[in-house]
Amino acid sequence: MRNKTGPLRVLVVGQTPPPFGGQAMMIQHLLDGRYSTIRLYHVRMAFSEDMDSVGRFAWRKLWVLLVTILKVWWARIVHRPRVLYYPPAGPGRVPVLRDIALLLATRWLFRRTVFHFHASGVADHIGSMPGLWRGLARLAYARPTLAIRTAPQNPDDGQRFGARRSVVVPNGVPDRRGSVEEHSAVEGGTITILFTGVLIPSKGVEVLLDAFTRLVARGVDARLQLMGRWGDAAFERRCLDQMRQQGIADRVEILGVKHGTDKDHFFANCDIFCFPSFFESESFGLVLVEAMSFAKPVVATRWRGIPSVVEDGRNGILVPVSDAQALADALLRLCRDPRLRRALGDEGRRIFEKRFTLEAFHQAMEHELLQAGIYDR
Repeated sequence: MRNKTGPLRVLVVGQTPPPFGGQAMMIQHLLDGRYSTIRLYHVRMAFSEDMDSVGRFAWRKLWVLLVTILKVWWARIVHRPRVLYYPPAGPGRVPVLRDIALLLATRWLFRRTVFHFHASGVADHIGSMPGLWRGLARLAYARPTLAIRTAPQNPDDGQRFGARRSVVVPNGVPDRRGSVEEHSAVEGGTITILFTGVLIPSKGVEVLLDAFTRLVARGVDARLQLMGRWGDAAFERRCLDQMRQQGIADRVEILGVKHGTDKDHFFANCDIFCFPSFFESESFGLVLVEAMSFAKPVVATRWRGIPSVVEDGRNGILVPVSDAQALADALLRLCRDPRLRRALGDEGRRIFEKRFTLEAFHQAMEHELLQAGIYDR
């Protein structure tokens, strides 16, 4: 505890919604917490106001970078935080270059640095960069006081950068069950399968469409809902062509992006949540926890941090990545067994209440940030 000097002051530098990506949402949740031993100040990174511009270069972002650096300097003078909290980029050239510039310009102002790896794999990406940039990147990310990752299965990027301490803090989400009415398929009724995420190849969208086609071919009365934005127009056309060619277009509903109670409605009214991701930066999968909070059984892949959320046979079924037949078999098993759907969903709800609430996230983050502030004094 810090009774003599007051709460530990931490400067959080990070994106908050919009856009409504997982990292931005978790930083907002962190800032919204109520703490007794730490005090958070915020400098918002505003490089992207929509998901289409995330990770892409634009000249205006150079101005935003300069303004962000100046805001960090000003916050350091005005609020005198001891600790810098920063979420490093995932494995992408433009975001890593942004990190290099911002961290080299600001880290020296702070006694302690905390890196929170909401995205995974940046250390491997840096290893493939040209020599000069690789050296600058290693300097920018070198030896943080604390590295936080969201699941033990994720690459330990912090350890690769020489972090003095590396810990796992699972994400948490608000409990929104009860915000809308819930419905499940009646005996012999149509089964609703929901996917939520950016509609890109590595989120497993084409694999899911293939698996759904096999499911329908085996006589299952089901519909598939895809919630999220398309990654690009070419991939959208490819998937729409795939649906038409496989004869499932009338059973697939493209929902677009949903927020708040609109999003809750689809979670509350699906029968199975499916997330066959093998996304390069995948680290946790907030949507999995959201589905569990509504007591929905989950079918997902054995990839990165997903098995830390979905336990095979306990609250869902895990399948290998890019295996449409295994995915179809798992969905078929749940579609034909309402008792199993209910049992896995109820257990998912119990796991959510025990491990993935927003309150548990706030408590763990307060503890770890406080430890980072007093580490090695």
